[in-house]
Amino acid sequence: MCKLTCVFDFFVLHADLTAGSQVCHSLLCVVIQFLLLRLMGRTVTCVLSSFIFQMMYLLMGYYYTATEEYDIKWTMPHCVLTLKLIGLALDYYDGGKEESQMSAEQKKSALSSTPSILEVFGFSYFYGGFLVGPQFTLLSYQKLVSREMSDVPGQPPSSVVPALKRFGLGLITLSIFTIGGVHYTDNYFLTDEFEAHPFWYKCVYILVWVKINLYKYISCWLITEGVCVLSGLGYNGKNEKGEHQWDACANVRVWLFETTPLFTGTINSFNINTNAWVARHVFKRLKFLGNKLLSQMFTLFFLAIWHGLHSGYLICFSMEFIIVNVEKQAQSLVRDSPLLASIAQSHLYPLVYVVQQLIHWLFMGYPLIPFCLFTYDKWLKVYSSIYFCGHIFFFIAFLVLPYLRKVFVPRKRGNEKKED
Repeated sequence: MCKLTCVFDFFVLHADLTAGSQVCHSLLCVVIQFLLLRLMGRTVTCVLSSFIFQMMYLLMGYYYTATEEYDIKWTMPHCVLTLKLIGLALDYYDGGKEESQMSAEQKKSALSSTPSILEVFGFSYFYGGFLVGPQFTLLSYQKLVSREMSDVPGQPPSSVVPALKRFGLGLITLSIFTIGGVHYTDNYFLTDEFEAHPFWYKCVYILVWVKINLYKYISCWLITEGVCVLSGLGYNGKNEKGEHQWDACANVRVWLFETTPLFTGTINSFNINTNAWVARHVFKRLKFLGNKLLSQMFTLFFLAIWHGLHSGYLICFSMEFIIVNVEKQAQSLVRDSPLLASIAQSHLYPLVYVVQQLIHWLFMGYPLIPFCLFTYDKWLKVYSSIYFCGHIFFFIAFLVLPYLRKVFVPRKRGNEKKED
């Protein structure tokens, strides 16, 4: 009864949001996915067929509906649904493996039985995660329906307070974006006024713009997380202190997002469930390539085309690849150098932290410019006006870091090398 109500409610809402007839896109993909599970079973053929069909349907949707602006059309929730349905096929496939063949993550999401059509519909159209996420597994949804996802098993969860906290935080971030977004818009990058400003002003604008712009996504995720917490889907057991946790559907770690001086820290705090989905179902399943960098490249390419067909997405995620790997080299240098490590732990660290944050947010904004402007004529104009500073900075860093390592990291003696 709970699942039937969920499906009915969201069909009404979805039909209203997508102008009625466009509900056929999600409906068709859900039905096809169910038939693939039933007819092909727990096979590699089922997984590949699901992946190809769902991704091709999404990409065709992008091809026929995308414009040069931010589109709020049926493809927006459909990209979330696409990951859900591909993940469903993979979890169903994992359920047919021997327990010894599954990783710890796969054991948490593998489906031991074939889901019913009602379960697949309820999972796909769950009101707390259809429009903007978060990603969750069918197994979690089944536990929610059976009322296992609760601090009082068998009873509705006592989650009003934690749900309101996330909702309230979502309203705060939404307010920041609503007020600040008017003054720091994407289109301003393309104006003659922006072009006329000095280089330093453009950098400051990018730094503030990206901070405010990301609150647009964070506010949506926090509000939907509140919905998931209220329903019980956000229940995540107890922590070491015996306190109930409600962060199973958390898509952003606000404190980490606000305080980290690292690019990887921001990535780990932002769109968490999608990143976890991609890590589990794409990156780790590319282990057969035998090369982490190659797996990372394919994973980021998948993320780029999943977002859309605009060139801006490819530029954004290619920059992320470069930035993350340069940052890892820099972290390794600081960790292995006694001098740099001592500075990082000294009373000078507050100053280092401020410099880190300025660089961090400037170059967080840099790859997001093409992400938000979409087409090459737009992002190329902006990049030209700031002299491709991000590309130059990280290209130089990539070349210089190995030499800095020779200077700051003491060479190991022969005996130490043998011990290692």
